[in-house]
Amino acid sequence: MSGKPKLIYFNGRGRMEPIRWLLAAAGVEFEEIFLDTREEYLKLIKDGSLMFHQLPLVEIDGMKMVQTRAILSYIAGKYNLYGKDLKERALIDMYVEAITDLTNMIMMFPFSPPAAKEKNLALIMERATHRYFPVFEKALKQHGQDFLVGNKLSWADVQLIEAILAVEEKFPAVLSGFPQLQAFKTRMSNMPAIKKFLQPGSPRKSPPDDRYVATVLKVLLEDVSLRQSP
Repeated sequence: MSGKPKLIYFNGRGRMEPIRWLLAAAGVEFEEIFLDTREEYLKLIKDGSLMFHQLPLVEIDGMKMVQTRAILSYIAGKYNLYGKDLKERALIDMYVEAITDLTNMIMMFPFSPPAAKEKNLALIMERATHRYFPVFEKALKQHGQDFLVGNKLSWADVQLIEAILAVEEKFPAVLSGFPQLQAFKTRMSNMPAIKKFLQPGSPRKSPPDDRYVATVLKVLLEDVSLRQSP
């Protein structure tokens, strides 16, 4: 019998956070190893654990998985969070890809040059309220169900609640014009597994701070003069 999944990444959100969310929503406990030094990262490469020399790394079911999308797809399929047929899976994929576009903007924001932060923050708000949230507001209204696809929790729902909460951290009133998303947020936040994940002391990570940014740059970038958003 396989043990708990093992998550190897930094002690912060980044590309691992949606993986944490999806495992938590599936009710799966996991272990974490946090990287603090470049030497730890280079050892993973030397050992052959990082196929493309990229994080995150998840050890699950005897595999060492890399590439965030592949990891999430595997978890969603394994725990029945990926729709009942190919059509539902395709819709989930479309929703997930769009949400990922938004969450990537949020993920990269702490690495923005100081002069670009105000512009990038405004772009997050603009994209959330004019490109992404209106689509999900309409989808929920037309679908008339509690969840985005079918009437069952899916990977897309988990990604969406993660995105909503991340945007709200920057813009607390962002859902003021989206009643369907407000109701969705309440439903999702009260699901037992997700409610547990939202409690203090859970594996959910806090918004990235300067220490997290410095650690990521130190571990991933050998030459500080080449520092760009990882």
